Formats: sequence, structure tokens, C-alpha cells
Amino acid sequence: MSRPCPCGAKATFDKHCQPIIAGKAFADTAERLMRARFTAYSLGDVDFLIKTTAMPQRENLEADELEDYCLSIRCISLKILATEAGGPKDETGMVRFHASMQVDGKRRLHAETSHFHREEGQWVYESEEEEGQEADADQDPNA
Repeated sequence: MSRPCPCGAKATFDKHCQPIIAGKAFADTAERLMRARFTAYSLGDVDFLIKTTAMPQRENLEADELEDYCLSIRCISLKILATEAGGPKDETGMVRFHASMQVDGKRRLHAETSHFHREEGQWVYESEEEEGQEADADQDPNA
């Protein structure tokens, strides 16, 4: 029996994010890629994170730094707040989310709007708009 998917989907990990991260399936929407990337952060799958970052930004990523970041956090939950475009027939999309994580023993809430586009037909992460600074998860991030 498979474990729950770290992204919070109702489907299990082996049926939801694992095939995308393993390269056996492609994310059909920007939200699906967002969920797979959250899961990859929780697993420390740096190769997937780099591969699914847009080409111009990919060139600036340092695998060692990304790996250190993944090791420094514990992903707890993902809540998708809104999406705009990003569907199977779209070329661009936006996903607004809150990611609850543990950093240095403290629970934190990361609020972000991520932008995605397609490269060679596949969704890639392009950029982010952070919605204020990370806050304690027990606090309202909009306060």
C-alpha cells in the first residue's frame, strides 16, 4: 500500500506525484506541476526541481545550494488557494498557495504566487511573487 502524497492530493503518492517526478508522466496542468514540485522539495529531489525550472532561471540554480535548502526544511502541507489559466490547453498559468513547513524547529507558512509556462510542451516553473515574509504558521500571513 502506498503512502499519502506529500502534496495533499486525495490520490496516493504512487498514483499522483511519483510518476511525474520519476519522468513516467507529465504534469497536465500548472497546478499539477506545483504539487509535484512541492513533493520534490519534501523528498529532496533536486534533479526534478532543476529540470522543471524555466531555462533562463535554471542556469542560475546551484544544485548544492538547493539540496542544502531541501535538507533544512520539512514540508508539512500544501494548500492551493487559487489558479489562473494553467490548464491542459493553456501556455501560461499561475498558482497561488500556502506551504506549511518546519524550518529550524519552527513551523512556518510560506505564501507565494508561482508563475508557469510551457517549454517544448511541458509545464515549467518560471517565477514567484512572495506574499509578504514567511510567518509562523499559527499567524495570519496577511496580517
